[in-house]
Amino acid sequence: MKTDILIVGSGCSALYLALNLPEETDVVIITKKDAESSDSFLAQGGMCMWHDPDDFNAYMEDTLRAGHYENDRRSVELMIRSSPEVARDLARYGVEFQKDEQGRPVFTREGAHSSSRILFHADQTGREITSKLLAQVRKRSRVRLLEYTTMLDLLCRDDRCFGAVVQKDGGEPYAIRANATVLATGGIGGLFRHSTNYRHLTGDALAIAMKHGIALEHLDYIQVHPTTLYVKDARERSFLISESLRGEGARLYGKNGEPFADELLPRDVLTEKILEQMEKDGEDHVWEDLRPVGREALRSHFPNIVEHCRKMGYDVFSQCIPVVPAQHYFMGGIKVDHESRTTMGRLYAVGETACNGVHGRNRLASNSLLESLVFAKRAAQDICGLKKDEGEAQRTFPADLSAYRDGGRILQDYRRQVKDAIRRTGAEAADGLCEDAAEQERRREYV
Repeated sequence: MKTDILIVGSGCSALYLALNLPEETDVVIITKKDAESSDSFLAQGGMCMWHDPDDFNAYMEDTLRAGHYENDRRSVELMIRSSPEVARDLARYGVEFQKDEQGRPVFTREGAHSSSRILFHADQTGREITSKLLAQVRKRSRVRLLEYTTMLDLLCRDDRCFGAVVQKDGGEPYAIRANATVLATGGIGGLFRHSTNYRHLTGDALAIAMKHGIALEHLDYIQVHPTTLYVKDARERSFLISESLRGEGARLYGKNGEPFADELLPRDVLTEKILEQMEKDGEDHVWEDLRPVGREALRSHFPNIVEHCRKMGYDVFSQCIPVVPAQHYFMGGIKVDHESRTTMGRLYAVGETACNGVHGRNRLASNSLLESLVFAKRAAQDICGLKKDEGEAQRTFPADLSAYRDGGRILQDYRRQVKDAIRRTGAEAADGLCEDAAEQERRREYV
């Protein structure tokens, strides 16, 4: 197969990038499962937007403080300043954020934010954004969306990428040749025992990058979300209890009903407080009380959470719910510049699989959707400036695809390689993690 642009992944960064390419561009999007099985659909809290001119420095400082000042400051500045443009784009695509009676946007606040700057759509902001982008992409006549199709390798020559080897479920491997390739493969939650991510997101792109000498960065920067609904079966995907609830007043308690932490601490700090309380209590979870948020606010702002808890046997209007930390977000990944270019020519990476330094060592709540969109658009603009390299792209390589027939075994090898790389990096970067031996051991329990 031949195309102008190959995009691997179907989350919000992949879709927004496709929409920012000229309509006459031939685009192929492949995704490992169905198009809606991306973590972008699961994002609950919202998307940050710089809407108050006086808030720029505070927004910058909140992001840097959450990231332990290890952020790329230029990336953070680009993200903040681009946010109004992204919000306008989303409105044109039909995305509906919460508005007041006068039709003005309503902004909420989450942990580690010094002010209210988060746009939201009930407690399903990711679904609202990503579903509307997907609907727009499906209207593009020159975009082909191939579901249940997995990337097994990249087609590379002379440190340039010209597409990928892919395999449809149950089919034979084949090559897709492209003038530019974009990796938008999402996070690594499928490697972890407890995660809010879809289980098929296992970091394949990281293993393929290592195979071809493409630079990676900060594989040890793994965010654990402090509050997910506790279930005994660790094989289930952890259901996220949005940070917005704590921003709106929800409280955390130990087993005896005593408060033990400021609910608006940065995620990594609050996670530590919760783990300490669990150890003190001898329990597998702590308790979160959503009732201070108010019955009406729970019903209007968090209906999906209320309903899921009900299905699991908890009435949030009359009782606390058990919550536990779980792996949530990957701040490391494939190293990219401010245009989302990797260290290999004609290869880009966007979204959670990319590391452009915005988040530093720990992501500020509701920056992920914004960051993914901002740098996807920058990638699209850069791709538009590429000249076609028809000669290289047309060459027949690899000549033999038989080595890729056992896609399942290849993916298992990739999982092992990425897990080993994460463990190795964590052990070698203990000082950078600022964790003692006990915390290192607790972190490993999640893998």
